[in-house]
Amino acid sequence: MEKISTIGLDIAKNVFQVHAIDEAGNVVVQRQLRRRQVLPFFKRQLPCLVGLEACATAHHWAREIENLGHEVKLMPPRYVKPYVKRNKNDAADAEAICEAVLRPTMRFVPIKSPEQQSVLMLHRTRQLFVRQRTSLINAIRAHPAEFGIVAGIGRNGVEVLLDLIAKGEDERIPEAARECLMALAMQLHLVKRQILEADRRVLAWHRASKVSKRLEAIPGVGPLIATALVASIPDPSIFRSGRDMSGWIGLVPKQNSTGGKEKLGSISKAGNRYLRKLLVAGALSVIRRARTLGYTKHPWLVRLMARRSTKIAAVALANKIARMAWAMMARNETYRTPLAQPA
Repeated sequence: MEKISTIGLDIAKNVFQVHAIDEAGNVVVQRQLRRRQVLPFFKRQLPCLVGLEACATAHHWAREIENLGHEVKLMPPRYVKPYVKRNKNDAADAEAICEAVLRPTMRFVPIKSPEQQSVLMLHRTRQLFVRQRTSLINAIRAHPAEFGIVAGIGRNGVEVLLDLIAKGEDERIPEAARECLMALAMQLHLVKRQILEADRRVLAWHRASKVSKRLEAIPGVGPLIATALVASIPDPSIFRSGRDMSGWIGLVPKQNSTGGKEKLGSISKAGNRYLRKLLVAGALSVIRRARTLGYTKHPWLVRLMARRSTKIAAVALANKIARMAWAMMARNETYRTPLAQPA
């Protein structure tokens, strides 16, 4: 049997597809594997290059196969898609992965450790709780409005409404409706406690990470953003510059250039949506604080705010924060505070 040099593995829940070639590019193995057969199959192979798409469970399988002595490389699915021939099926996907992993210009995804995945899971869980809190507050506001009870604006308005529901003194709310509202209020209280617990765990991980604590020195970056950056980017050296990392997050303009004419549009919004949302929110907080205090430590931001809207300035600042974060992580540097300028 020919010696296998490269394997493309299309992963799934239970049925996996293998496409293996030798050094000459000839197909050696093309078969399906059940979940229990995957690791025994790779144990029987001599060390070789294994390509996977960076999708669900990919980091787990990458770690397991790497422990068997193979070189594993993860690739973004959108970069593998152009190598799929005609119809889409598992065999065609595995062949495309095997072809893409050999391309010299292919961009790879670093394999995350279980700890980094745990921190990201904590962030996702907190994000889910925040969405549930918003949904519950909207429901608690909307249902009493059907009986002519409209809550005031903001958090205080919701608290006043919850007190009114708990006392049960308003005759406009029927008993059956009040019981439903009490159930929603109990669920809201539980979700708020879970969000506070998630914040506590994020803060504990942040204090235990030297890199995360250094990133917190950047204006607009707190424990939430710092931990998300450290967990999402296990190896900052895979980016050639801060602009590459900013482009991966989706904070750089889209290009539609041709014939030597550059045409730049809005930001691409490609890449990590969660990090992009956090960075823009952090940038908005910096701008609000600058307007409140009357000065900022970003001189270029003063000039930008004079000619652009707040949201455009926030995206530009988020782009700059991402670049500064890359420089601090890749070069092991600390944040250098610039001189303050009038806002």
